[in-house]
Amino acid sequence: MRFLADENFNGKLLNGLCVVLPDIDVVRVQDTTMTASSDPELLAWAAEQGRILLTHDIQTIAGYAYDRVRNGLPMPGIIEVRISQGIGATIEELALLIEASTPDEFDNQVRYIPLR
Repeated sequence: MRFLADENFNGKLLNGLCVVLPDIDVVRVQDTTMTASSDPELLAWAAEQGRILLTHDIQTIAGYAYDRVRNGLPMPGIIEVRISQGIGATIEELALLIEASTPDEFDNQVRYIPLR
């Protein structure tokens, strides 16, 4: 699976995830030309790249993602992460979700951490 961490994704969380899953393919938005892009632009780019978006944006991004789905546009998935249980527990839960899933299980889906 391939991931895209949005600009505001917690760096400590991302670093910890990379330690737990050393082979994870993740790109940070700030390391691309998509810095400061709107949510719809970011979702379009993630779809073009086949990357599941890692985000803390629980206010707006899901709405734009479901707009893409309704319009028949590709949406490789989103994992919305709330750090409400501490960094270590959040990393464990995120790693478990990633390891126990296949890319097609994220297609057109928004998943949540902590798991609901």
